[in-house]
Amino acid sequence: MWLGRGLGDLVYVVLPGRRRLAMANLAVAFPDMDEAERRRICRGSFRHLGLMFVELCKAQTVRLEQTLAGITVVGLEHLEDAMAKHGRVLVLTAHLGNWELMALGHQLTGFPTTVVVRPLDADWLDVMASRLRQMSGIELVDKRAALRPVLAALSRGRMVAILLDQNASRREGVFVSFFGRPASTSKSMAVLAVRTRTPIVPIFIYRERFGEHRGVIHPSFCGDGAGDSEQAVAELTQRCTSTIEAAITVAPDQWLWAHNRWRTKPPSPAVPRR
Repeated sequence: MWLGRGLGDLVYVVLPGRRRLAMANLAVAFPDMDEAERRRICRGSFRHLGLMFVELCKAQTVRLEQTLAGITVVGLEHLEDAMAKHGRVLVLTAHLGNWELMALGHQLTGFPTTVVVRPLDADWLDVMASRLRQMSGIELVDKRAALRPVLAALSRGRMVAILLDQNASRREGVFVSFFGRPASTSKSMAVLAVRTRTPIVPIFIYRERFGEHRGVIHPSFCGDGAGDSEQAVAELTQRCTSTIEAAITVAPDQWLWAHNRWRTKPPSPAVPRR
């Protein structure tokens, strides 16, 4: 714990740009919060990344069973119910808690899992994460060409996990409310859920203490509306984003505030001609 927190403190000091971005994001998310409290959460989020790095290193030096023993799963019945009724699910998750340990999820749930991934912004963390993913035996799909592999995975009765809390380009995203501000969010999960009639199961993981984590599985939900209309996709994307927002508020110091979540701006309103 001392080493992980120390690494987080070091990054907090040597990357002032990321620190300022995290503080700006916290000001957006919690405008009524005392600045000292926002700074505490900000520093805690950097320490969380340091702890995460150390935990991932440790996971690669001990038996898999020992790492799994530190993860408690709550709400497994929700996942079992959705798989029993539909034979496949889309897992909604986020960069919250030690999210990379969720790569071991199929070992605890008994359901084969495919995860849609992209390289992490932090190279040092991405190296550790990639090694853990390989150890877990999970199926990985590159986000840049994910459609066909994801459809194939769903047809084979797998869980497909997508992290939906990152900024998306205007081309691939839809603007929904995230902590009260429009945020461009990938519509991939909503499109898949609506078109394939696959339920979405939110799953998040929280650190209870160093080396001990709690995975929380929420009840499944499906998209409303007919077909793959833009409105149905937008409404389901909003529900997914609101679910992530609620999960973050449980442990705000365990989310990735240093990510530029609101980078893509909504288009400016057209100025009427005179």
